[in-house]
Amino acid sequence: MGSHLDRTVVLGLAWGIAACFLPAWGLPAEAADAATAAPDNQLQEVVVTATLMAVPDQELPGSVTVLDAKTLREAGQQNFEDVIALVPNLNWAGDTSLPRYFQIRGIGELQQYQGAPNPSVGFLIDDIDFSGLGMAATLFDVDQIEVLHGPQSTIYGANALGGLIYMRSAEPADTFGGRVELDAGNYAERSFGAVVTGPVPTLDSSFRFSAQQYLSDGFYHNVYLDRDTDNRNELTLRGKWRYQPSDVLDVDLTALRVQVDNGYDAWSIYNDTRTTYSNQPGVDRQYSTGLSARTTYTGIEPLTFIAIATYADTTVNYSYDGDWGNDAFWSPYTDDYFEIQVRHRSTRSLELRLADNARHGFSWLFGVYALQLKEGLDDTSTGLYVDPFDATQNSVTDTVLRSSYRATNSAVYGQIAGDLGARTRWSLGLRGERRTTHYDDSTTNLDEATTYNNYDPENNLWGGHVSLDYNIAKGQQIYALVSRGYKAGGFNLSPGLPASQLLFSPEWDLNYELGHKAQLADNTVRIDTSIFYMQRHSEQLLTGEQTVPDDPDTFIFYTGNARSGYNYGLESTFAWLATQRLELGGSLGLLQTLYRGFVQNGVEFPDRALPHAPPWQAALDAAWHDPRGPFARLDVTGMGAFFYDMPPNWTRSHAYALANGKIGWKRERYEVYLWGRNLLDKDYTVRGFYFGDQPPNFPNEIYTQLGEPRNWGVHFTYSF
Repeated sequence: MGSHLDRTVVLGLAWGIAACFLPAWGLPAEAADAATAAPDNQLQEVVVTATLMAVPDQELPGSVTVLDAKTLREAGQQNFEDVIALVPNLNWAGDTSLPRYFQIRGIGELQQYQGAPNPSVGFLIDDIDFSGLGMAATLFDVDQIEVLHGPQSTIYGANALGGLIYMRSAEPADTFGGRVELDAGNYAERSFGAVVTGPVPTLDSSFRFSAQQYLSDGFYHNVYLDRDTDNRNELTLRGKWRYQPSDVLDVDLTALRVQVDNGYDAWSIYNDTRTTYSNQPGVDRQYSTGLSARTTYTGIEPLTFIAIATYADTTVNYSYDGDWGNDAFWSPYTDDYFEIQVRHRSTRSLELRLADNARHGFSWLFGVYALQLKEGLDDTSTGLYVDPFDATQNSVTDTVLRSSYRATNSAVYGQIAGDLGARTRWSLGLRGERRTTHYDDSTTNLDEATTYNNYDPENNLWGGHVSLDYNIAKGQQIYALVSRGYKAGGFNLSPGLPASQLLFSPEWDLNYELGHKAQLADNTVRIDTSIFYMQRHSEQLLTGEQTVPDDPDTFIFYTGNARSGYNYGLESTFAWLATQRLELGGSLGLLQTLYRGFVQNGVEFPDRALPHAPPWQAALDAAWHDPRGPFARLDVTGMGAFFYDMPPNWTRSHAYALANGKIGWKRERYEVYLWGRNLLDKDYTVRGFYFGDQPPNFPNEIYTQLGEPRNWGVHFTYSF
């Protein structure tokens, strides 16, 4: 990268080091040791639940960002996309109607057009695995989102090389109540949601049920069909049942159904508009069902036993117009391509944990884990190209790929921790995992024989961590962490690849991290800062190429291994309760990435930064609440330019900043507010491809997908 970026990252790291240590000795002693103020005058404690045992963020030796219920209500609107920018070093890749693929610290998938899912970022909703299926992340009745940065191999193993995203929906209440929510906005947006919760004393239980229907015409208009073709239709159903027959036994049952039935028509050869010309607009549907059962038993002092069983079933229907045009648009040429993919994935998991979870002194935890994944994919690609001036260029495409994939992950893990004096605590965790897979497919091309593939790779993998946590003053911790993450190997499915590129190897990395966590000034200021350096080995990278210049549907993707790489940077968040009415906050993420030694077709790529890994991301927010009812919140977020993809795509986005806001009135039983997103109507891109799509010469050009334009509306909530 250039010297300017290097200076930016170095200055940011210097700022982070200062943030780690200046508060400890720069504040007067009375600020750190002041008596505890009333709860209304303090920031609320943040508890991280995605770890092996729930622990306050202040005591967790690792970088984590937690978006609590208040933040989600005030900064969010409908989907996880609304609040992603509040999390440092978290990005997402477009090419879908909603975020499905995430990158943490530059690590993560950009798309999945074929089978054999092998995610780098874990994504869970109430313990249910939706890794690589992020469109299930609707926000209605969600209480907390936790983003654990860096490898989480001790917790989640092979599917959390870059980090882990955990969404937790609201819990059943001990008193009867609920709420109704209505929303209406531009682009014909409207939604209706309802929640009901309460106790069932005769069954020693409590329940919670929520439902929401969200509709919108979308942001793109197809002039050829004269209609909006990226409409959104999202249904979310959540149910929870908590059984508590005694003080030592809790059984939590969760059921989830998310139906996202969206249109997808977001590409044209004109990148600066939200106007499309396709004659076959696509769809982007994800229907997900999830079930989980978590049992917690504390009847054998001082031990805690936890059992977690989950099931998930998802169908994805994804299609797109491959030429982005119609007969009149491409005349006198005929250029007509279309692709449709139907993917069905199911997962089953069982996890058992036994722990002596003492907060002080020696403690231990032991667990076993098993995950079974099955996925089937039907991928149909059709196309016709006719050149009236050169018949030798004419081609017909008709390809059907049917594949079946099974994977089983079995793991054993453990963690021990203890005190080194009154202020220091250490922790050591290890995880061993075996991954076995089976894959087979058949590919049928027009007038050609059917070809078959069959693979059965197996990997033995291990990871873990060691950490030290030191209490430097009241409410202030510094920590040092070394963790090892890993990711299983796999195979490429794109036709035409040489034998040397069909398989790729496992990856592993070492993460070195220093951090500081502080609760200052009577717990009205909270600062979390970490600096990290990740050393990557056999780094898995996804690239692609267009094998037939006049056929855009022959753009193939495949994964290979670079020799090595590194990711380093900073993550920092702060919150300040400036007055009883005004709260300020923000975050900063700095990131530098580089891969080395990646070879494509016998040619080694130049060393370069990873795609969708912006060098900086920042967010600032201000929220004002008057006890008489009025409130307002303003969020300003931004990120630097990032590469869209691996070479041969050397194009990149532009830096941008967005402003979102809400203003309204809130009382005990009702809430009404106006909301606006992208208030300044900035154009920004969320995905970019570099290939040939325009006849007759099909020159390589950059094509981009725009993010959402300015949209606004009014919201009403009534609670009972």
